Amino acid sequence: DYILKEISSYVSIGKFGWQEGFVSGTFYPGNDENLEDLMQHVFRKTAYTNPLHTDVFPGVRVMEAEVVHMVSKLYNAPEAIGTVTTGGTESIFLVCKAYRDYARHEKGIREPNMVIPVTAHAAFDKAAQLLKIRVKHIKFDPNSIKVNLKAMKKAIDKDTCMLVGSAPAFPHGCIDDIEEIAKLGLKYKVPVHVDCCLGGFLLPFMKKAGFDVPPFDFTVKGVTSISCDTHKYAFAPKGTSVIMYKNKAYRHFQFSVTTDWPGGIYGTPNLSGSRSGGLIATCWASLLYHGEEGYVEATRKIVSTTRYIEEGLREIHGIFIFGNPIVSVIALGSNHFDIYRLSSALTEKGWNLNLLQYPSGFHMCVTMQHTYEGIADKFLSHVKECVAEILKDPVSRTTGTAAIYGMAQRIPDRSLVAEIVWAYLDAVYSIKKKEPCENGSLEGMES
Repeated sequence: DYILKEISSYVSIGKFGWQEGFVSGTFYPGNDENLEDLMQHVFRKTAYTNPLHTDVFPGVRVMEAEVVHMVSKLYNAPEAIGTVTTGGTESIFLVCKAYRDYARHEKGIREPNMVIPVTAHAAFDKAAQLLKIRVKHIKFDPNSIKVNLKAMKKAIDKDTCMLVGSAPAFPHGCIDDIEEIAKLGLKYKVPVHVDCCLGGFLLPFMKKAGFDVPPFDFTVKGVTSISCDTHKYAFAPKGTSVIMYKNKAYRHFQFSVTTDWPGGIYGTPNLSGSRSGGLIATCWASLLYHGEEGYVEATRKIVSTTRYIEEGLREIHGIFIFGNPIVSVIALGSNHFDIYRLSSALTEKGWNLNLLQYPSGFHMCVTMQHTYEGIADKFLSHVKECVAEILKDPVSRTTGTAAIYGMAQRIPDRSLVAEIVWAYLDAVYSIKKKEPCENGSLEGMES
């Protein structure tokens, strides 16, 4: 009872109403009690299973393979192969490893580079740091917010190991021209990865939900891999994503194999050794629970709500929308005042939004929570109210957290900004000393 009481108190510590629709992205499934009950039952049965031991838990291996197969079919390549990962970052890391090692073994490339949009997820930069891949960031068109194809073409050289396009990109919700990027890949014989981590369970259902969508999947000739998060719009619990390859040649280079270890021959498909079979099982269960009809309906609600919000925002004087977002993310900017002032004002009203930089802005990522009656209208009302107040004194300075964010953009030495982030991350792991529990547990220990 004590532990459950403590859990309840910890979960309620935050000040933002993530279950009431006041948070951008973050919490995706909505208030589906039947789904929640199912996830709890499935996890209870599989919590201690581990796909590393395929002989002990063969059923978990089957569920993982079925998840990959189901998701690959959505991307029009049922013959595609891949693995379930712990999230979008691992999916991206693994595809970068696969293409780096492929380039090394098949092409003799020793100093590889990847050519990616500057708007591509920061996980590509993280992977590049760990894998020693040079990153060539390509600017975006200021109007469409899509990657500049001429600049991308110019950046490709004999050491390029992969090209990347986002569908959509996290910052502004715009989809890069996947067909044209794939043509570059074919022309220069470079693998092309499409990052669908954010919109992975919206894009495949948009046509059936009544919306137009540009080509983005394996039907595009030249696309060799796709990453898709299942713990976002597939409504699975946090901790699963899928990386898919058009053929086995690339996936083999994702694997890690050690043949001469005294502990035996050791091979793992992913970055982790042991993995949670419970997360694979809940992902599998979520896909079966919703089915195609469920995801089409969810897509219809989420995209319709996004467009309703976008239409309302475009009518508000003093702000603008970046590009032409067609999925679930809407990014705002302003030519009349510091946009971070609007973000701060909305934070004071209880909203938790994602700040952007280069250029300044913030975005709202629409989830099932925002499709419930009154939430979208409340957001629009608050934006309109805050903008009207700001325009009374448009040159006033930003205060609070957003002011720090704005200041950080103006610091030319980015290592100083990195030190600020390090300090923040250190602070995240600080705790207050507690009295020891009666059973002498570790809870009373001081960090």
